[in-house]
Amino acid sequence: MNRRNFLRTAALGTIATVAAPLAFSSPGASVSRPVAKPGKLRLTWEPYELQLRHAFNLAKYSRTTTPDVQVRLELDGITGYGEASMPPYLGESVESVCRFLSSLDLEQFTDPFRVEEIHDYMESVAPGNRAAKASVDIALHDLLGKIMGQPWYKIWGLDPSKAPNTSFTIGIDTPEVVRQKVEEASPYKVLKVKMGLDNDRELVETIRSMTDVPICVDANQGWTDREKALDMCHWLAERGCMFVEQPMAKENFRDTAWLRERSPLPIIADEAFQRLSDVRRMAEAYDGINIKLMKSTGLHEAYKMAVMAKALGMKVMLGCMTETSCGVTAAAQLSPLVDWADLDGNLLIANDLFDGIKIVDGQVSIPLDRPGIGVTPLA
Repeated sequence: MNRRNFLRTAALGTIATVAAPLAFSSPGASVSRPVAKPGKLRLTWEPYELQLRHAFNLAKYSRTTTPDVQVRLELDGITGYGEASMPPYLGESVESVCRFLSSLDLEQFTDPFRVEEIHDYMESVAPGNRAAKASVDIALHDLLGKIMGQPWYKIWGLDPSKAPNTSFTIGIDTPEVVRQKVEEASPYKVLKVKMGLDNDRELVETIRSMTDVPICVDANQGWTDREKALDMCHWLAERGCMFVEQPMAKENFRDTAWLRERSPLPIIADEAFQRLSDVRRMAEAYDGINIKLMKSTGLHEAYKMAVMAKALGMKVMLGCMTETSCGVTAAAQLSPLVDWADLDGNLLIANDLFDGIKIVDGQVSIPLDRPGIGVTPLA
């Protein structure tokens, strides 16, 4: 018996009880319930709407909910959990995610450890659908970690004590609401400020009237003039800003490169950067990349992105969408490898389904005693 089969057989005998299926049903939801077959991967999913604690205001839109699909991948009584979260800019929906998941035949894979083959298969089924693919990838990593009896930070050989502090997001809002959010964020050592409208400086001044903790800025493509963007970078550098994320439109590669050459602050790619094939080109105009599981198709590709970016001398930020603790804790497994973390998406919602990542004195704290991605369903 080879090592992989030994680990799998041993794990099946010891942890099959940890993964009872979890119901996420919502009124009127289209729920998949295929019949389980011994030795076969069984994929199930259900729509779930995330309720935000505050309106999420960005340069181009505002929202109070985020559509989401909760996913389970089961093999011989062991269940891996995953999710697809879909903010508007991803271009996906509950309907598109469920349609993609319905098109998959994962029962053909008798060995769930063939992660590369499973990803190649998902790419062959349909292009795009990044969040949908991420949901399967996260559930697959959770399943495999449980089979091996190990968390993914340990499988990757990472030191959890090296996880960075996470930022807490302050959205675009009135000074009164911004003050309230800053008070809520008092346990955090870094604040992430959403920008891109005409009140950018007022936002920062309001925050600085209450705290001197370091900030980072996400303009969400909201700055349109490179000279003004450079002026803002100098102004922010004088006010304790660490870096600026996606200052200009993702298509505006030339002006972003111009800004990067002159800015006193690192310029980080977010919307401009999606997949592994984008990393090398980003190095021509950005100082770093923001990896998010929902746009990178999950942990498998995210790990490769981080390794390649570091090899190119780039900074690596690990972010998230508004997600349950399932997606955020999965990302946290990778956090000891990155320079900055923005893993607060689960804290921005009021209806989490899982217990997982904790923030201890501002630092990402990965669950140390849980195999897989490190989450347990809440009752």
